[in-house]
Amino acid sequence: MNRVLNFGSLNVDYTYKVDHMTREGETQSSESMEIFLGGKGFNQSVALAKAGVDVYHAGMIGDDGDGFLPVCKEYGIRTDYIKKVEGKGGHTMIQIDKNAQNSILLFGGSNQKVDKEFVDEVLNSFGKGDYLLLQNEISSLSYIIDRAYEKGMIIILNPSPFDCRLDNCDMSKVTYFILNEIEGGQLSGKKEPEEIINIMLGKYPKAKIVLTLGWDGAMYADVSGARFHQPIFPVKAVDTTAAGDTFTGYFISGILENMPIPDILRMSAKASSITVTGKGASPSIPSREEVMASL
Repeated sequence: MNRVLNFGSLNVDYTYKVDHMTREGETQSSESMEIFLGGKGFNQSVALAKAGVDVYHAGMIGDDGDGFLPVCKEYGIRTDYIKKVEGKGGHTMIQIDKNAQNSILLFGGSNQKVDKEFVDEVLNSFGKGDYLLLQNEISSLSYIIDRAYEKGMIIILNPSPFDCRLDNCDMSKVTYFILNEIEGGQLSGKKEPEEIINIMLGKYPKAKIVLTLGWDGAMYADVSGARFHQPIFPVKAVDTTAAGDTFTGYFISGILENMPIPDILRMSAKASSITVTGKGASPSIPSREEVMASL
């Protein structure tokens, strides 16, 4: 049985409800402040677990990260490879405006203490055919990709946040790209979804591309010529913070179950639509039962 390892970030999210995104030079009072456990890595592990996947999470927590371990166990996320280090953990400052859009300021903290020694320690327990999910909120990303590829793991990359560190990564080793249209534009130099996909498949012909398009839904494409589009399920959004992470977790669960791509896209879009109706990142991610009942 192939296993799933998510090597990713663990952040404490400080979430502020505001009228609008605070502008340069402006001081704005928030309507409320709530604290949630999050990080792209953690959110995606929660989505995987709630979608029914037996997922191992690898990452670093700091002095303020003890709350992650019991919550991981509650969700069914395996914590064998979560390590505590001295100093501040990762955290975010999230503004949620009256239209449910978000603006996020990220502090890496312990997520940036992932070193080659820790990577080797974790990957020694995994091998050929195992799935590895990655984001760009941790250090040593290029080394993780190289080592996992040597071991024959199936690499899934969500290149977010998009920055110059991705330039050091050998993207040809990635099997699945799951990214939004902004990241797709940054990787391809194009703006139109079809153009983004064409450029990416030209660069990485062995890869499968999953492009999320916000209110325009999502697209899937690979070099075989397969192209699928999934519209969104319209809802009244409250907080869009973990919508993409939910989509990622549910998409991977569908791949593991060998579901047809159109069915995977539909399930993932439905899960994301439920997520944005709740507050906070990980608490708002729905269970598989809730998603299937809604479908």
